[in-house]
Amino acid sequence: MSETQSERPVSLFERTIDNLSTAWRDVAASAARTVGWAAPEAGEGDGKTLRKLMRDCLEARGGEVSARGRAAELGRRYLTMDSAGRRRFLKMMAEEFACDGEKVDAAVRAYQEAPDLATRLDAETELRQTLVPPYVKLLTQFNALPDGTKFLVDLRAELLQFVGSDPSLRHLEADLRELLSSWFDVGFLDLQQITWRSSAAVLEKLIAYEAVHEIRDWNDLRNRLDSDRRCFALFHPRMPEEPLAFIEVALTEEMAGSIQALLDETAPQDDPKSAKAAIFYSISNTQRGLRGISFGDYLIKQVVSHLSTELPQIEVFATLSPVPGFQVWLDKASDDLLKALTTEEERNRLTTLSGQSDLGAAAQVLLARAGWPDDYETSRALKGPLMRLCARYLLDRRGDGRPVDPVARFHLKNGARLERINWLGDVSAKGLRQSAGMMVNYRYVLDDIEQNHEAYMRDNRITLGSEAKSLLRGWKDHDGKQLRRLA
Repeated sequence: MSETQSERPVSLFERTIDNLSTAWRDVAASAARTVGWAAPEAGEGDGKTLRKLMRDCLEARGGEVSARGRAAELGRRYLTMDSAGRRRFLKMMAEEFACDGEKVDAAVRAYQEAPDLATRLDAETELRQTLVPPYVKLLTQFNALPDGTKFLVDLRAELLQFVGSDPSLRHLEADLRELLSSWFDVGFLDLQQITWRSSAAVLEKLIAYEAVHEIRDWNDLRNRLDSDRRCFALFHPRMPEEPLAFIEVALTEEMAGSIQALLDETAPQDDPKSAKAAIFYSISNTQRGLRGISFGDYLIKQVVSHLSTELPQIEVFATLSPVPGFQVWLDKASDDLLKALTTEEERNRLTTLSGQSDLGAAAQVLLARAGWPDDYETSRALKGPLMRLCARYLLDRRGDGRPVDPVARFHLKNGARLERINWLGDVSAKGLRQSAGMMVNYRYVLDDIEQNHEAYMRDNRITLGSEAKSLLRGWKDHDGKQLRRLA
């Protein structure tokens, strides 16, 4: 393909908007022909016209055909607006079609003053209905239109950009998130395997949405869908060609430690029937508007179940994961911590090679050198210190006791264990910039998943595999605590 990775999602988005706008124009025109309803003729973004359209949608006069026509026209006008116009649209919806404060107060009083159980239950029902803002009805009307579910997902993606500290928009976003959470419950989702024979629309979106390791072109994609590879995605029946999340899997003889080796198009194919390991090397959520509605844990467990049935000889289910925050953390690491996790010989080697007396500056200078992974002396000097420091980073905690690394939080919460840290696992520009080339294997041991999950959720405990334990053994933090105890 000729376009770049950053350009692909833009063209895809614009094409989707054009198709949706055309489809909804046809719905509105059909309503006009069928029941004689006509859209207001004022400007697309005229406040008075939009307000009237919203009120007409809520009044639902003229039956279902008219209601669909009004909702389609309202949505079409939103699609034609620029960013500022859309924010005004959403602001109007959030403020002018919110709950009626006086009715809420009256409903609360009626509930509090109910003289008996039956009256209180009736008052509770009334209060519950009063607390549903009218704009929720507008949102559900959009959902009934062709591709309306996708429209609402994208609308929330834009809304998240506008919210800021605005209380009305924040409330609208929360209500929309609640609607989407119920509509996208995992019970409604379908797991499908993506192959080279899947539709061109789905394959194109796979390229556009890949968030971990860029798919360079169609040849790269074909390699990732070969016989020793698997790709699975979750779909919603109202968005049949829009993957919500997808996972890429390599079937290998052993647990992989290098993403470049795993994605090498010239490497010979492995026989999937003799594979002993299933390596999850990329997991991507595709819809920004579904942020906070997680599918990854469900997707992994479904794929493990599927592969266990298809290829029962597989013994290892593990990820090959990035460490996106390691380099930033390393740049801020204290001198005391750096000294605690290095030997005197290692410190001397680092300072000599870099020409820097400060240990932190020495590491930064060496890591900034172009091609340092290919330089034997530099790579040898960095390996031991960085391996231990990466392990220490993965054990570092936020204020809530969870790991600071987002990828670690995701897999440990799902019941995986921290199995192995891989030296020079990702030597791409991005991998070197974000994680000094490190990658991590999180392993899913089927019999231990639930126990690991409970230990993590209850006690913030990080379960370690044998290689991770070995890396930490005997080393102490700058305050004298055994590193193993930090898990």
